Amino acid sequence: MGSKLKVAIVGSTGYGGVELIRLLEAHPLAEVTSVISSSSAGTPIAEGFPHLSEIRTDLLDGIDPAAIKAKADVVFTATPAGVASKLAPQLLEAGLKVIDLSGDFRLKSPEVYEQWYKKEPAAEHDLQRAVFGLAEVYGDQVKGAELISNPGCYPTATLLGLVPALAAGWIDPSTIIVDAKSGVSGAGRGASLGTHYSELNENFKAYKLNKHQHIPEIEQVLTDVAGREVTATFTTHLVPMTRGIMATIYASLTESRTDRDLIGLYRDYYHGRPFVRVRNEGIWPATKEVSGSNYCDIGFAVDSRTGRVTIISVIDNLVKGAAGQAIQNLNLMMGWDELTGLNFVPVYP
Repeated sequence: MGSKLKVAIVGSTGYGGVELIRLLEAHPLAEVTSVISSSSAGTPIAEGFPHLSEIRTDLLDGIDPAAIKAKADVVFTATPAGVASKLAPQLLEAGLKVIDLSGDFRLKSPEVYEQWYKKEPAAEHDLQRAVFGLAEVYGDQVKGAELISNPGCYPTATLLGLVPALAAGWIDPSTIIVDAKSGVSGAGRGASLGTHYSELNENFKAYKLNKHQHIPEIEQVLTDVAGREVTATFTTHLVPMTRGIMATIYASLTESRTDRDLIGLYRDYYHGRPFVRVRNEGIWPATKEVSGSNYCDIGFAVDSRTGRVTIISVIDNLVKGAAGQAIQNLNLMMGWDELTGLNFVPVYP
């Protein structure tokens, strides 16, 4: 145990934080040495999460960069927006590496962050040194980074579904429409009217139309990949299930293509990237098929009548969309095989 990398988790009482605990428990090269919560410091973590009874007997620590440094080498910040922008620089100054699961370092423009998140942005030099941790696209930049910004759940599913076709010039960037649906765990553990059982059960609703904070994150990466400004129509929906995201993506093809062409393109692009699985022709993925795993599964349907392609991309929002991808980034950051601690089968049924 003493030779393992020591890891602290700030925000251990949220769904993303507790999922990090679950996944890191089985990691052969890293161990959680501090679970941290500003609101519950001094209480046993298993008190709020009984499923951790006799697995984690820790008392929750408070937020103190010097104390964190004494216990850890790397810190995951699984905090609400607006917290890590202030905390991460202190942790970096203390000599720690940081992987941030919030949106505080994803957008390179402080003005854009303030516009969409309605919060004070991080310092611009911190935004510029943060590496956007979409490992299948920016993995080489993640290696050896000191500050990694873990992508959002919706952007992960959307971007993995779009990037190969966009990079190849096979789709028209001006025609992208994304219809995305998420399980309720994406809204976090805090109670609200929108996630109340009576409001959500047997219901299906759209929310934050044209205003979701993940829109500029998606467009920032698409613009980088395309080499020109890209805007997209992106609509989010809440589904009465706990885990999972399905992004149904529509775009016009720049020339005639078949499902088989798209499958070949994507398998070539993601060759050697073990967490993206491209389905065979005529088979489209479902959220249950990636539940509890770090996989992103992708399928295609080309419509020769309209000249458009429909791309289906599914992930578990708490794993590939949050904690699993963060551990994948940890692995790359440390020079380890990215499968380490994540090579497990999805939960089914």
